[in-house]
Amino acid sequence: MTSDRAEDGGGHRQRHSAAHSGEPDPQEAIAGQLRTVESTEVYRNAWMRVREDRFERADGSTGVYGVVDKPDFAIVVAEQDGVFHLVEQFRYPVGRRSWEFPMGGWPPGKSGSMLELAQAELREETGLTAASWRLLGRQNEAVGFCSQGFEIFSATGLTPGDHAREETEADMVYRSFSEPQLREMIVNGTILDAATVAAYGLWLLNH
Repeated sequence: MTSDRAEDGGGHRQRHSAAHSGEPDPQEAIAGQLRTVESTEVYRNAWMRVREDRFERADGSTGVYGVVDKPDFAIVVAEQDGVFHLVEQFRYPVGRRSWEFPMGGWPPGKSGSMLELAQAELREETGLTAASWRLLGRQNEAVGFCSQGFEIFSATGLTPGDHAREETEADMVYRSFSEPQLREMIVNGTILDAATVAAYGLWLLNH
């Protein structure tokens, strides 16, 4: 993984006023309760950036938010006849393997619709293709510190095929589980991925 730290010519972190940054004010949607005064990019690589925003509250007091910006991703609840299709891989930040619904974002340099992304991720990670797709909803990954969101799709009418995993997914395992097995994995902590649990919850609400 490569990384680039954004600096100016003097080696300092880049700072800019939110009013002149050319980027949307991340606090505009909070009905004026918070006003971003300054935003400083402290780290960037090909997949994410970290910024430190100084803000002012309506009463004049100030504070600081550390925010992680990452592109949105798609997650797929692939189910047929009560059988759910999951993948398992090692997740470095938590130091353990994790069972999850197929998911992912566009790699650097590629783009498309969220549906196209969902279709690509399902095929890439499991080899499955689906005849029917349905958008179940949208959620955010970690609203306390991250701007990343994700769209949840239901995929049915499944046809098996060959996967096309990336180099970083070489350790990935693909298996199918019954719904009772899936529920038990959530309850006993085998599934620890919050996006997978949220996706299953929205799937239930739509069925």
